[in-house]
Amino acid sequence: MKKLNLHVLLLFMILSGTMFAQSDAATDINKIIRKHGMEQSKVAEISSMICDVHGPRLSGSQGLADARKWAESTLKEWGMANVKQEAWGPFGRGWELKHFEMHASSPQYWQVIAYPKAWSPSTKGLVSGEVIYIEATEEADLEKYKGKLKGKFVLFDPKRETKEWFESSASRYDADRLLKLANEGAPVPRPRRNWNNLGGMTFNKVLWKFLYDEQPLAVLDRGSKGDLGTVFVSGARVSNEDNVRAYDEQAMIVPQATLAVEHYNRLMRLLEKGVTPKISMEIKAEYQSPAKGMEYNVLAEIPGTDLKDEVVMFGAHFDSWHTGTGATDNGAGSSVMMEAARILLETIKESGIQPRRTLRLALWTGEEQGLYGSANYVREHLAETEPGGWIPKALKPEHEKISAYYNLDNGTGKIRGIYAQGNQAVVPIFRPWLDEFKDLDAATISLANTGGTDHLPFDGVGIPGFQFIQEPIAYFNSTHHSNMDNWDHLIEADLKQAATIIASFVWNTSQRDEKLPRKALEIENQASSQGSNK
Repeated sequence: MKKLNLHVLLLFMILSGTMFAQSDAATDINKIIRKHGMEQSKVAEISSMICDVHGPRLSGSQGLADARKWAESTLKEWGMANVKQEAWGPFGRGWELKHFEMHASSPQYWQVIAYPKAWSPSTKGLVSGEVIYIEATEEADLEKYKGKLKGKFVLFDPKRETKEWFESSASRYDADRLLKLANEGAPVPRPRRNWNNLGGMTFNKVLWKFLYDEQPLAVLDRGSKGDLGTVFVSGARVSNEDNVRAYDEQAMIVPQATLAVEHYNRLMRLLEKGVTPKISMEIKAEYQSPAKGMEYNVLAEIPGTDLKDEVVMFGAHFDSWHTGTGATDNGAGSSVMMEAARILLETIKESGIQPRRTLRLALWTGEEQGLYGSANYVREHLAETEPGGWIPKALKPEHEKISAYYNLDNGTGKIRGIYAQGNQAVVPIFRPWLDEFKDLDAATISLANTGGTDHLPFDGVGIPGFQFIQEPIAYFNSTHHSNMDNWDHLIEADLKQAATIIASFVWNTSQRDEKLPRKALEIENQASSQGSNK
């Protein structure tokens, strides 16, 4: 018994020494990562190039094509390998605004704050007309407007009440909110939807068909949020034709614009008083097809060593909407991921230690129109899926080679932790990785799902895909898809912190003996599922 206990003690000492050595090595690497990420950061300059020089970056546009070329050139200059633009599509046509103006001339003159919707066509010069409001909730209500819309500016949104801001629109997570996230249980799997049977002739479709048939000068709305000159704008609406999108070559679009709520409300109040306003508008826009309808993701790698055939991916979407410069959505995420790649290159150079797995950076396009860039990458490389989604029908050989995908796309706020996306097995792995950054306020692991961005196609086909928990700041209140989404609203200190933590996560994932554990995966039309620890 004494001899056995001695052997056990020696074994424990050996194992403990190995674990401490590994822990010390990880800490040493993190010191280098911190130095390059927090003290010698380039993230402000990267983000300014993305936003000030190459913003906006609407999918399909020449602006996005130029931004991709800059990113490709920059990543090559840094020394990344296998830098390329990988095609997907066809996407359709791009669009670029060349000139816009809108003003009211009656009953008094004022400059109207408004922005045309993306893919809205040019007007025939400066056009002028009266404003008319359509008050309709069913098809029969439209009859009284038949033949009365041509040559008019049409409103159909009711007034929206505004309230003064007595508290700041920006916020950070407090301890209670983080505790709630940390305590969330494993999410209930969502039922798989049959996207082919979700049609139906809703009144909204009837209304838009009516508008297109009547051909007004323009359709104007006021958005569901925003005030004090902040206007949230996205893409133009086509008629009720199924499967036709504004960026399709064959799409026919009536001019459309979104007004600042205060100016929209003023027009509505005038109409209520029996006063008919008259406004003028000019849109000069150009449809573009710099890649003949195709789009491209930007990919770049840092090659691995003994496990070089396996890959750790990290990325963000590079495209944006058109009224700002795409700063918080998602110049922030793109600049952080590029900066994480730069930090890793500098860390490798300084430490002399190479990553075991290949590290692959991805800058996605077409995210704003439906996660197109990342979803097409998944379909091309990882799994056969149902049309337009990511329910897997069969897995491709590359599927087994991806250890993880990390994503950033929730504004400029610093990282407070990570969403485990229902993958309970990664929690004890992520815990010591986050513990290294408690002093930077990143400590929360939530089992919750989070959606709406490019980790979803990876997670959908069984790849461990993660989005980080970020401070909200004023993302959804002020900048997300708005005219105020500009570089001025990026917080450099937060971006430095995010790039540093993500670089560490990518590095730690690359150095593990095993790939990250996976959730069980059900293959469509097959009884088998993938193991949870492959």
